Amino acid sequence: MTAFKINGRPVDVDVEPDTPLLWVVREQLGLAGTKFGCGVAQCGACTLHIDGEPVRSCIVPLSDAEGRSVTTIEGLPQDGSHPVQRAWAELDVPQCGYCQSGQIMSAIALLAQNPKPSDADIDEAMSGNLCRCGTYPRIRAAIHRASEMN
Repeated sequence: MTAFKINGRPVDVDVEPDTPLLWVVREQLGLAGTKFGCGVAQCGACTLHIDGEPVRSCIVPLSDAEGRSVTTIEGLPQDGSHPVQRAWAELDVPQCGYCQSGQIMSAIALLAQNPKPSDADIDEAMSGNLCRCGTYPRIRAAIHRASEMN
């Protein structure tokens, strides 16, 4: 058994400890907002937080979550009131939307570390999140907008 908190709720899962956290979150816990993209930590679609730090859950073994706090996109306010959620909606960031949960989770982690990032800071922090639709200018603008709301 592996015990950890997910979105503030304690859970115990009986899964092999080397199972990627992504599959535990999606298949065992039913939280499908975290997406599978590439499986090798290159696209960022599977980004979630462990103790506030963004990680690519497709390569993180379940054992790394033991005793820690995991936050997925479902752990954000359901009313969309988080500044990043509000900025994303205000600037109409998503196109197809597939990468957006990973983008949002990475943006939240960036703003937690750097509340007023420059364009270069944003580009560096978000470089591991790919968007096939090319919404990068709107993503950058939304991060700036969210930083103004904090």
